[in-house]
Amino acid sequence: MGTYSATLAAMILRSAVAEKGQARIIVATGSSQFEVLEALTNQPDIDWTRVDGFHLDEYVGIAPSHRASFCGYLKSRFVDKVPMRSFHYLDGLQDPKTVCKLASEKLLSAPIDVAMIGIGENAHLAFNDPPADFETNAAYHVVVLDEACRKQQVGEGWFASMQEVPTHAISMTIHQILQSKKIICSVPDERKAVAVRDSVEGPTTNMVPGSILKRHPNTTLVLDRAAASLLPPQ
Repeated sequence: MGTYSATLAAMILRSAVAEKGQARIIVATGSSQFEVLEALTNQPDIDWTRVDGFHLDEYVGIAPSHRASFCGYLKSRFVDKVPMRSFHYLDGLQDPKTVCKLASEKLLSAPIDVAMIGIGENAHLAFNDPPADFETNAAYHVVVLDEACRKQQVGEGWFASMQEVPTHAISMTIHQILQSKKIICSVPDERKAVAVRDSVEGPTTNMVPGSILKRHPNTTLVLDRAAASLLPPQ
């Protein structure tokens, strides 16, 4: 699954660099992206010196040195492994509104060629938990994390208890994710099966944020068999 997603992303990046002289990528985190990012850093013939990267979301109040920090995650698993022209982190220790403003300015300066994302156990996209805001036109916003999302972070081992999980996060908005030319959504694991089923088979609703991907003209949903286990065979 990770290799498939990374190979597709590499094709998009190479094409963008050949066509425009540069490429721009949004990168997600979490356990669902381990294999994706590892495979992406090993893709051949990408001129990373012409690629700019953007951070999808980050906890408010978490330092890059914290084991759950997405800044730290991306630095060690992706940014330090490829010679990117730039990568724009979301600093969880700075004023969240200022971080959103500065990140938005950088992100909106040119189109995004590909967004690498996942779907959460509660069907969230980035940290847009249900009921997700489908209306805002902002690029980033500060969100409140719901209980299901916070439990997922404990279950994946990022925090020892619910008390340690921050209640707020900086997240790219649903609107902004959908502005990406291409979306590659990689979702492994049986614990995501209900979210996948509801996103694919159910109605488009902000109570199932992943369902909005059906409205994007160029999204590839990449699943392993466990995540796809509740989908009808056809």
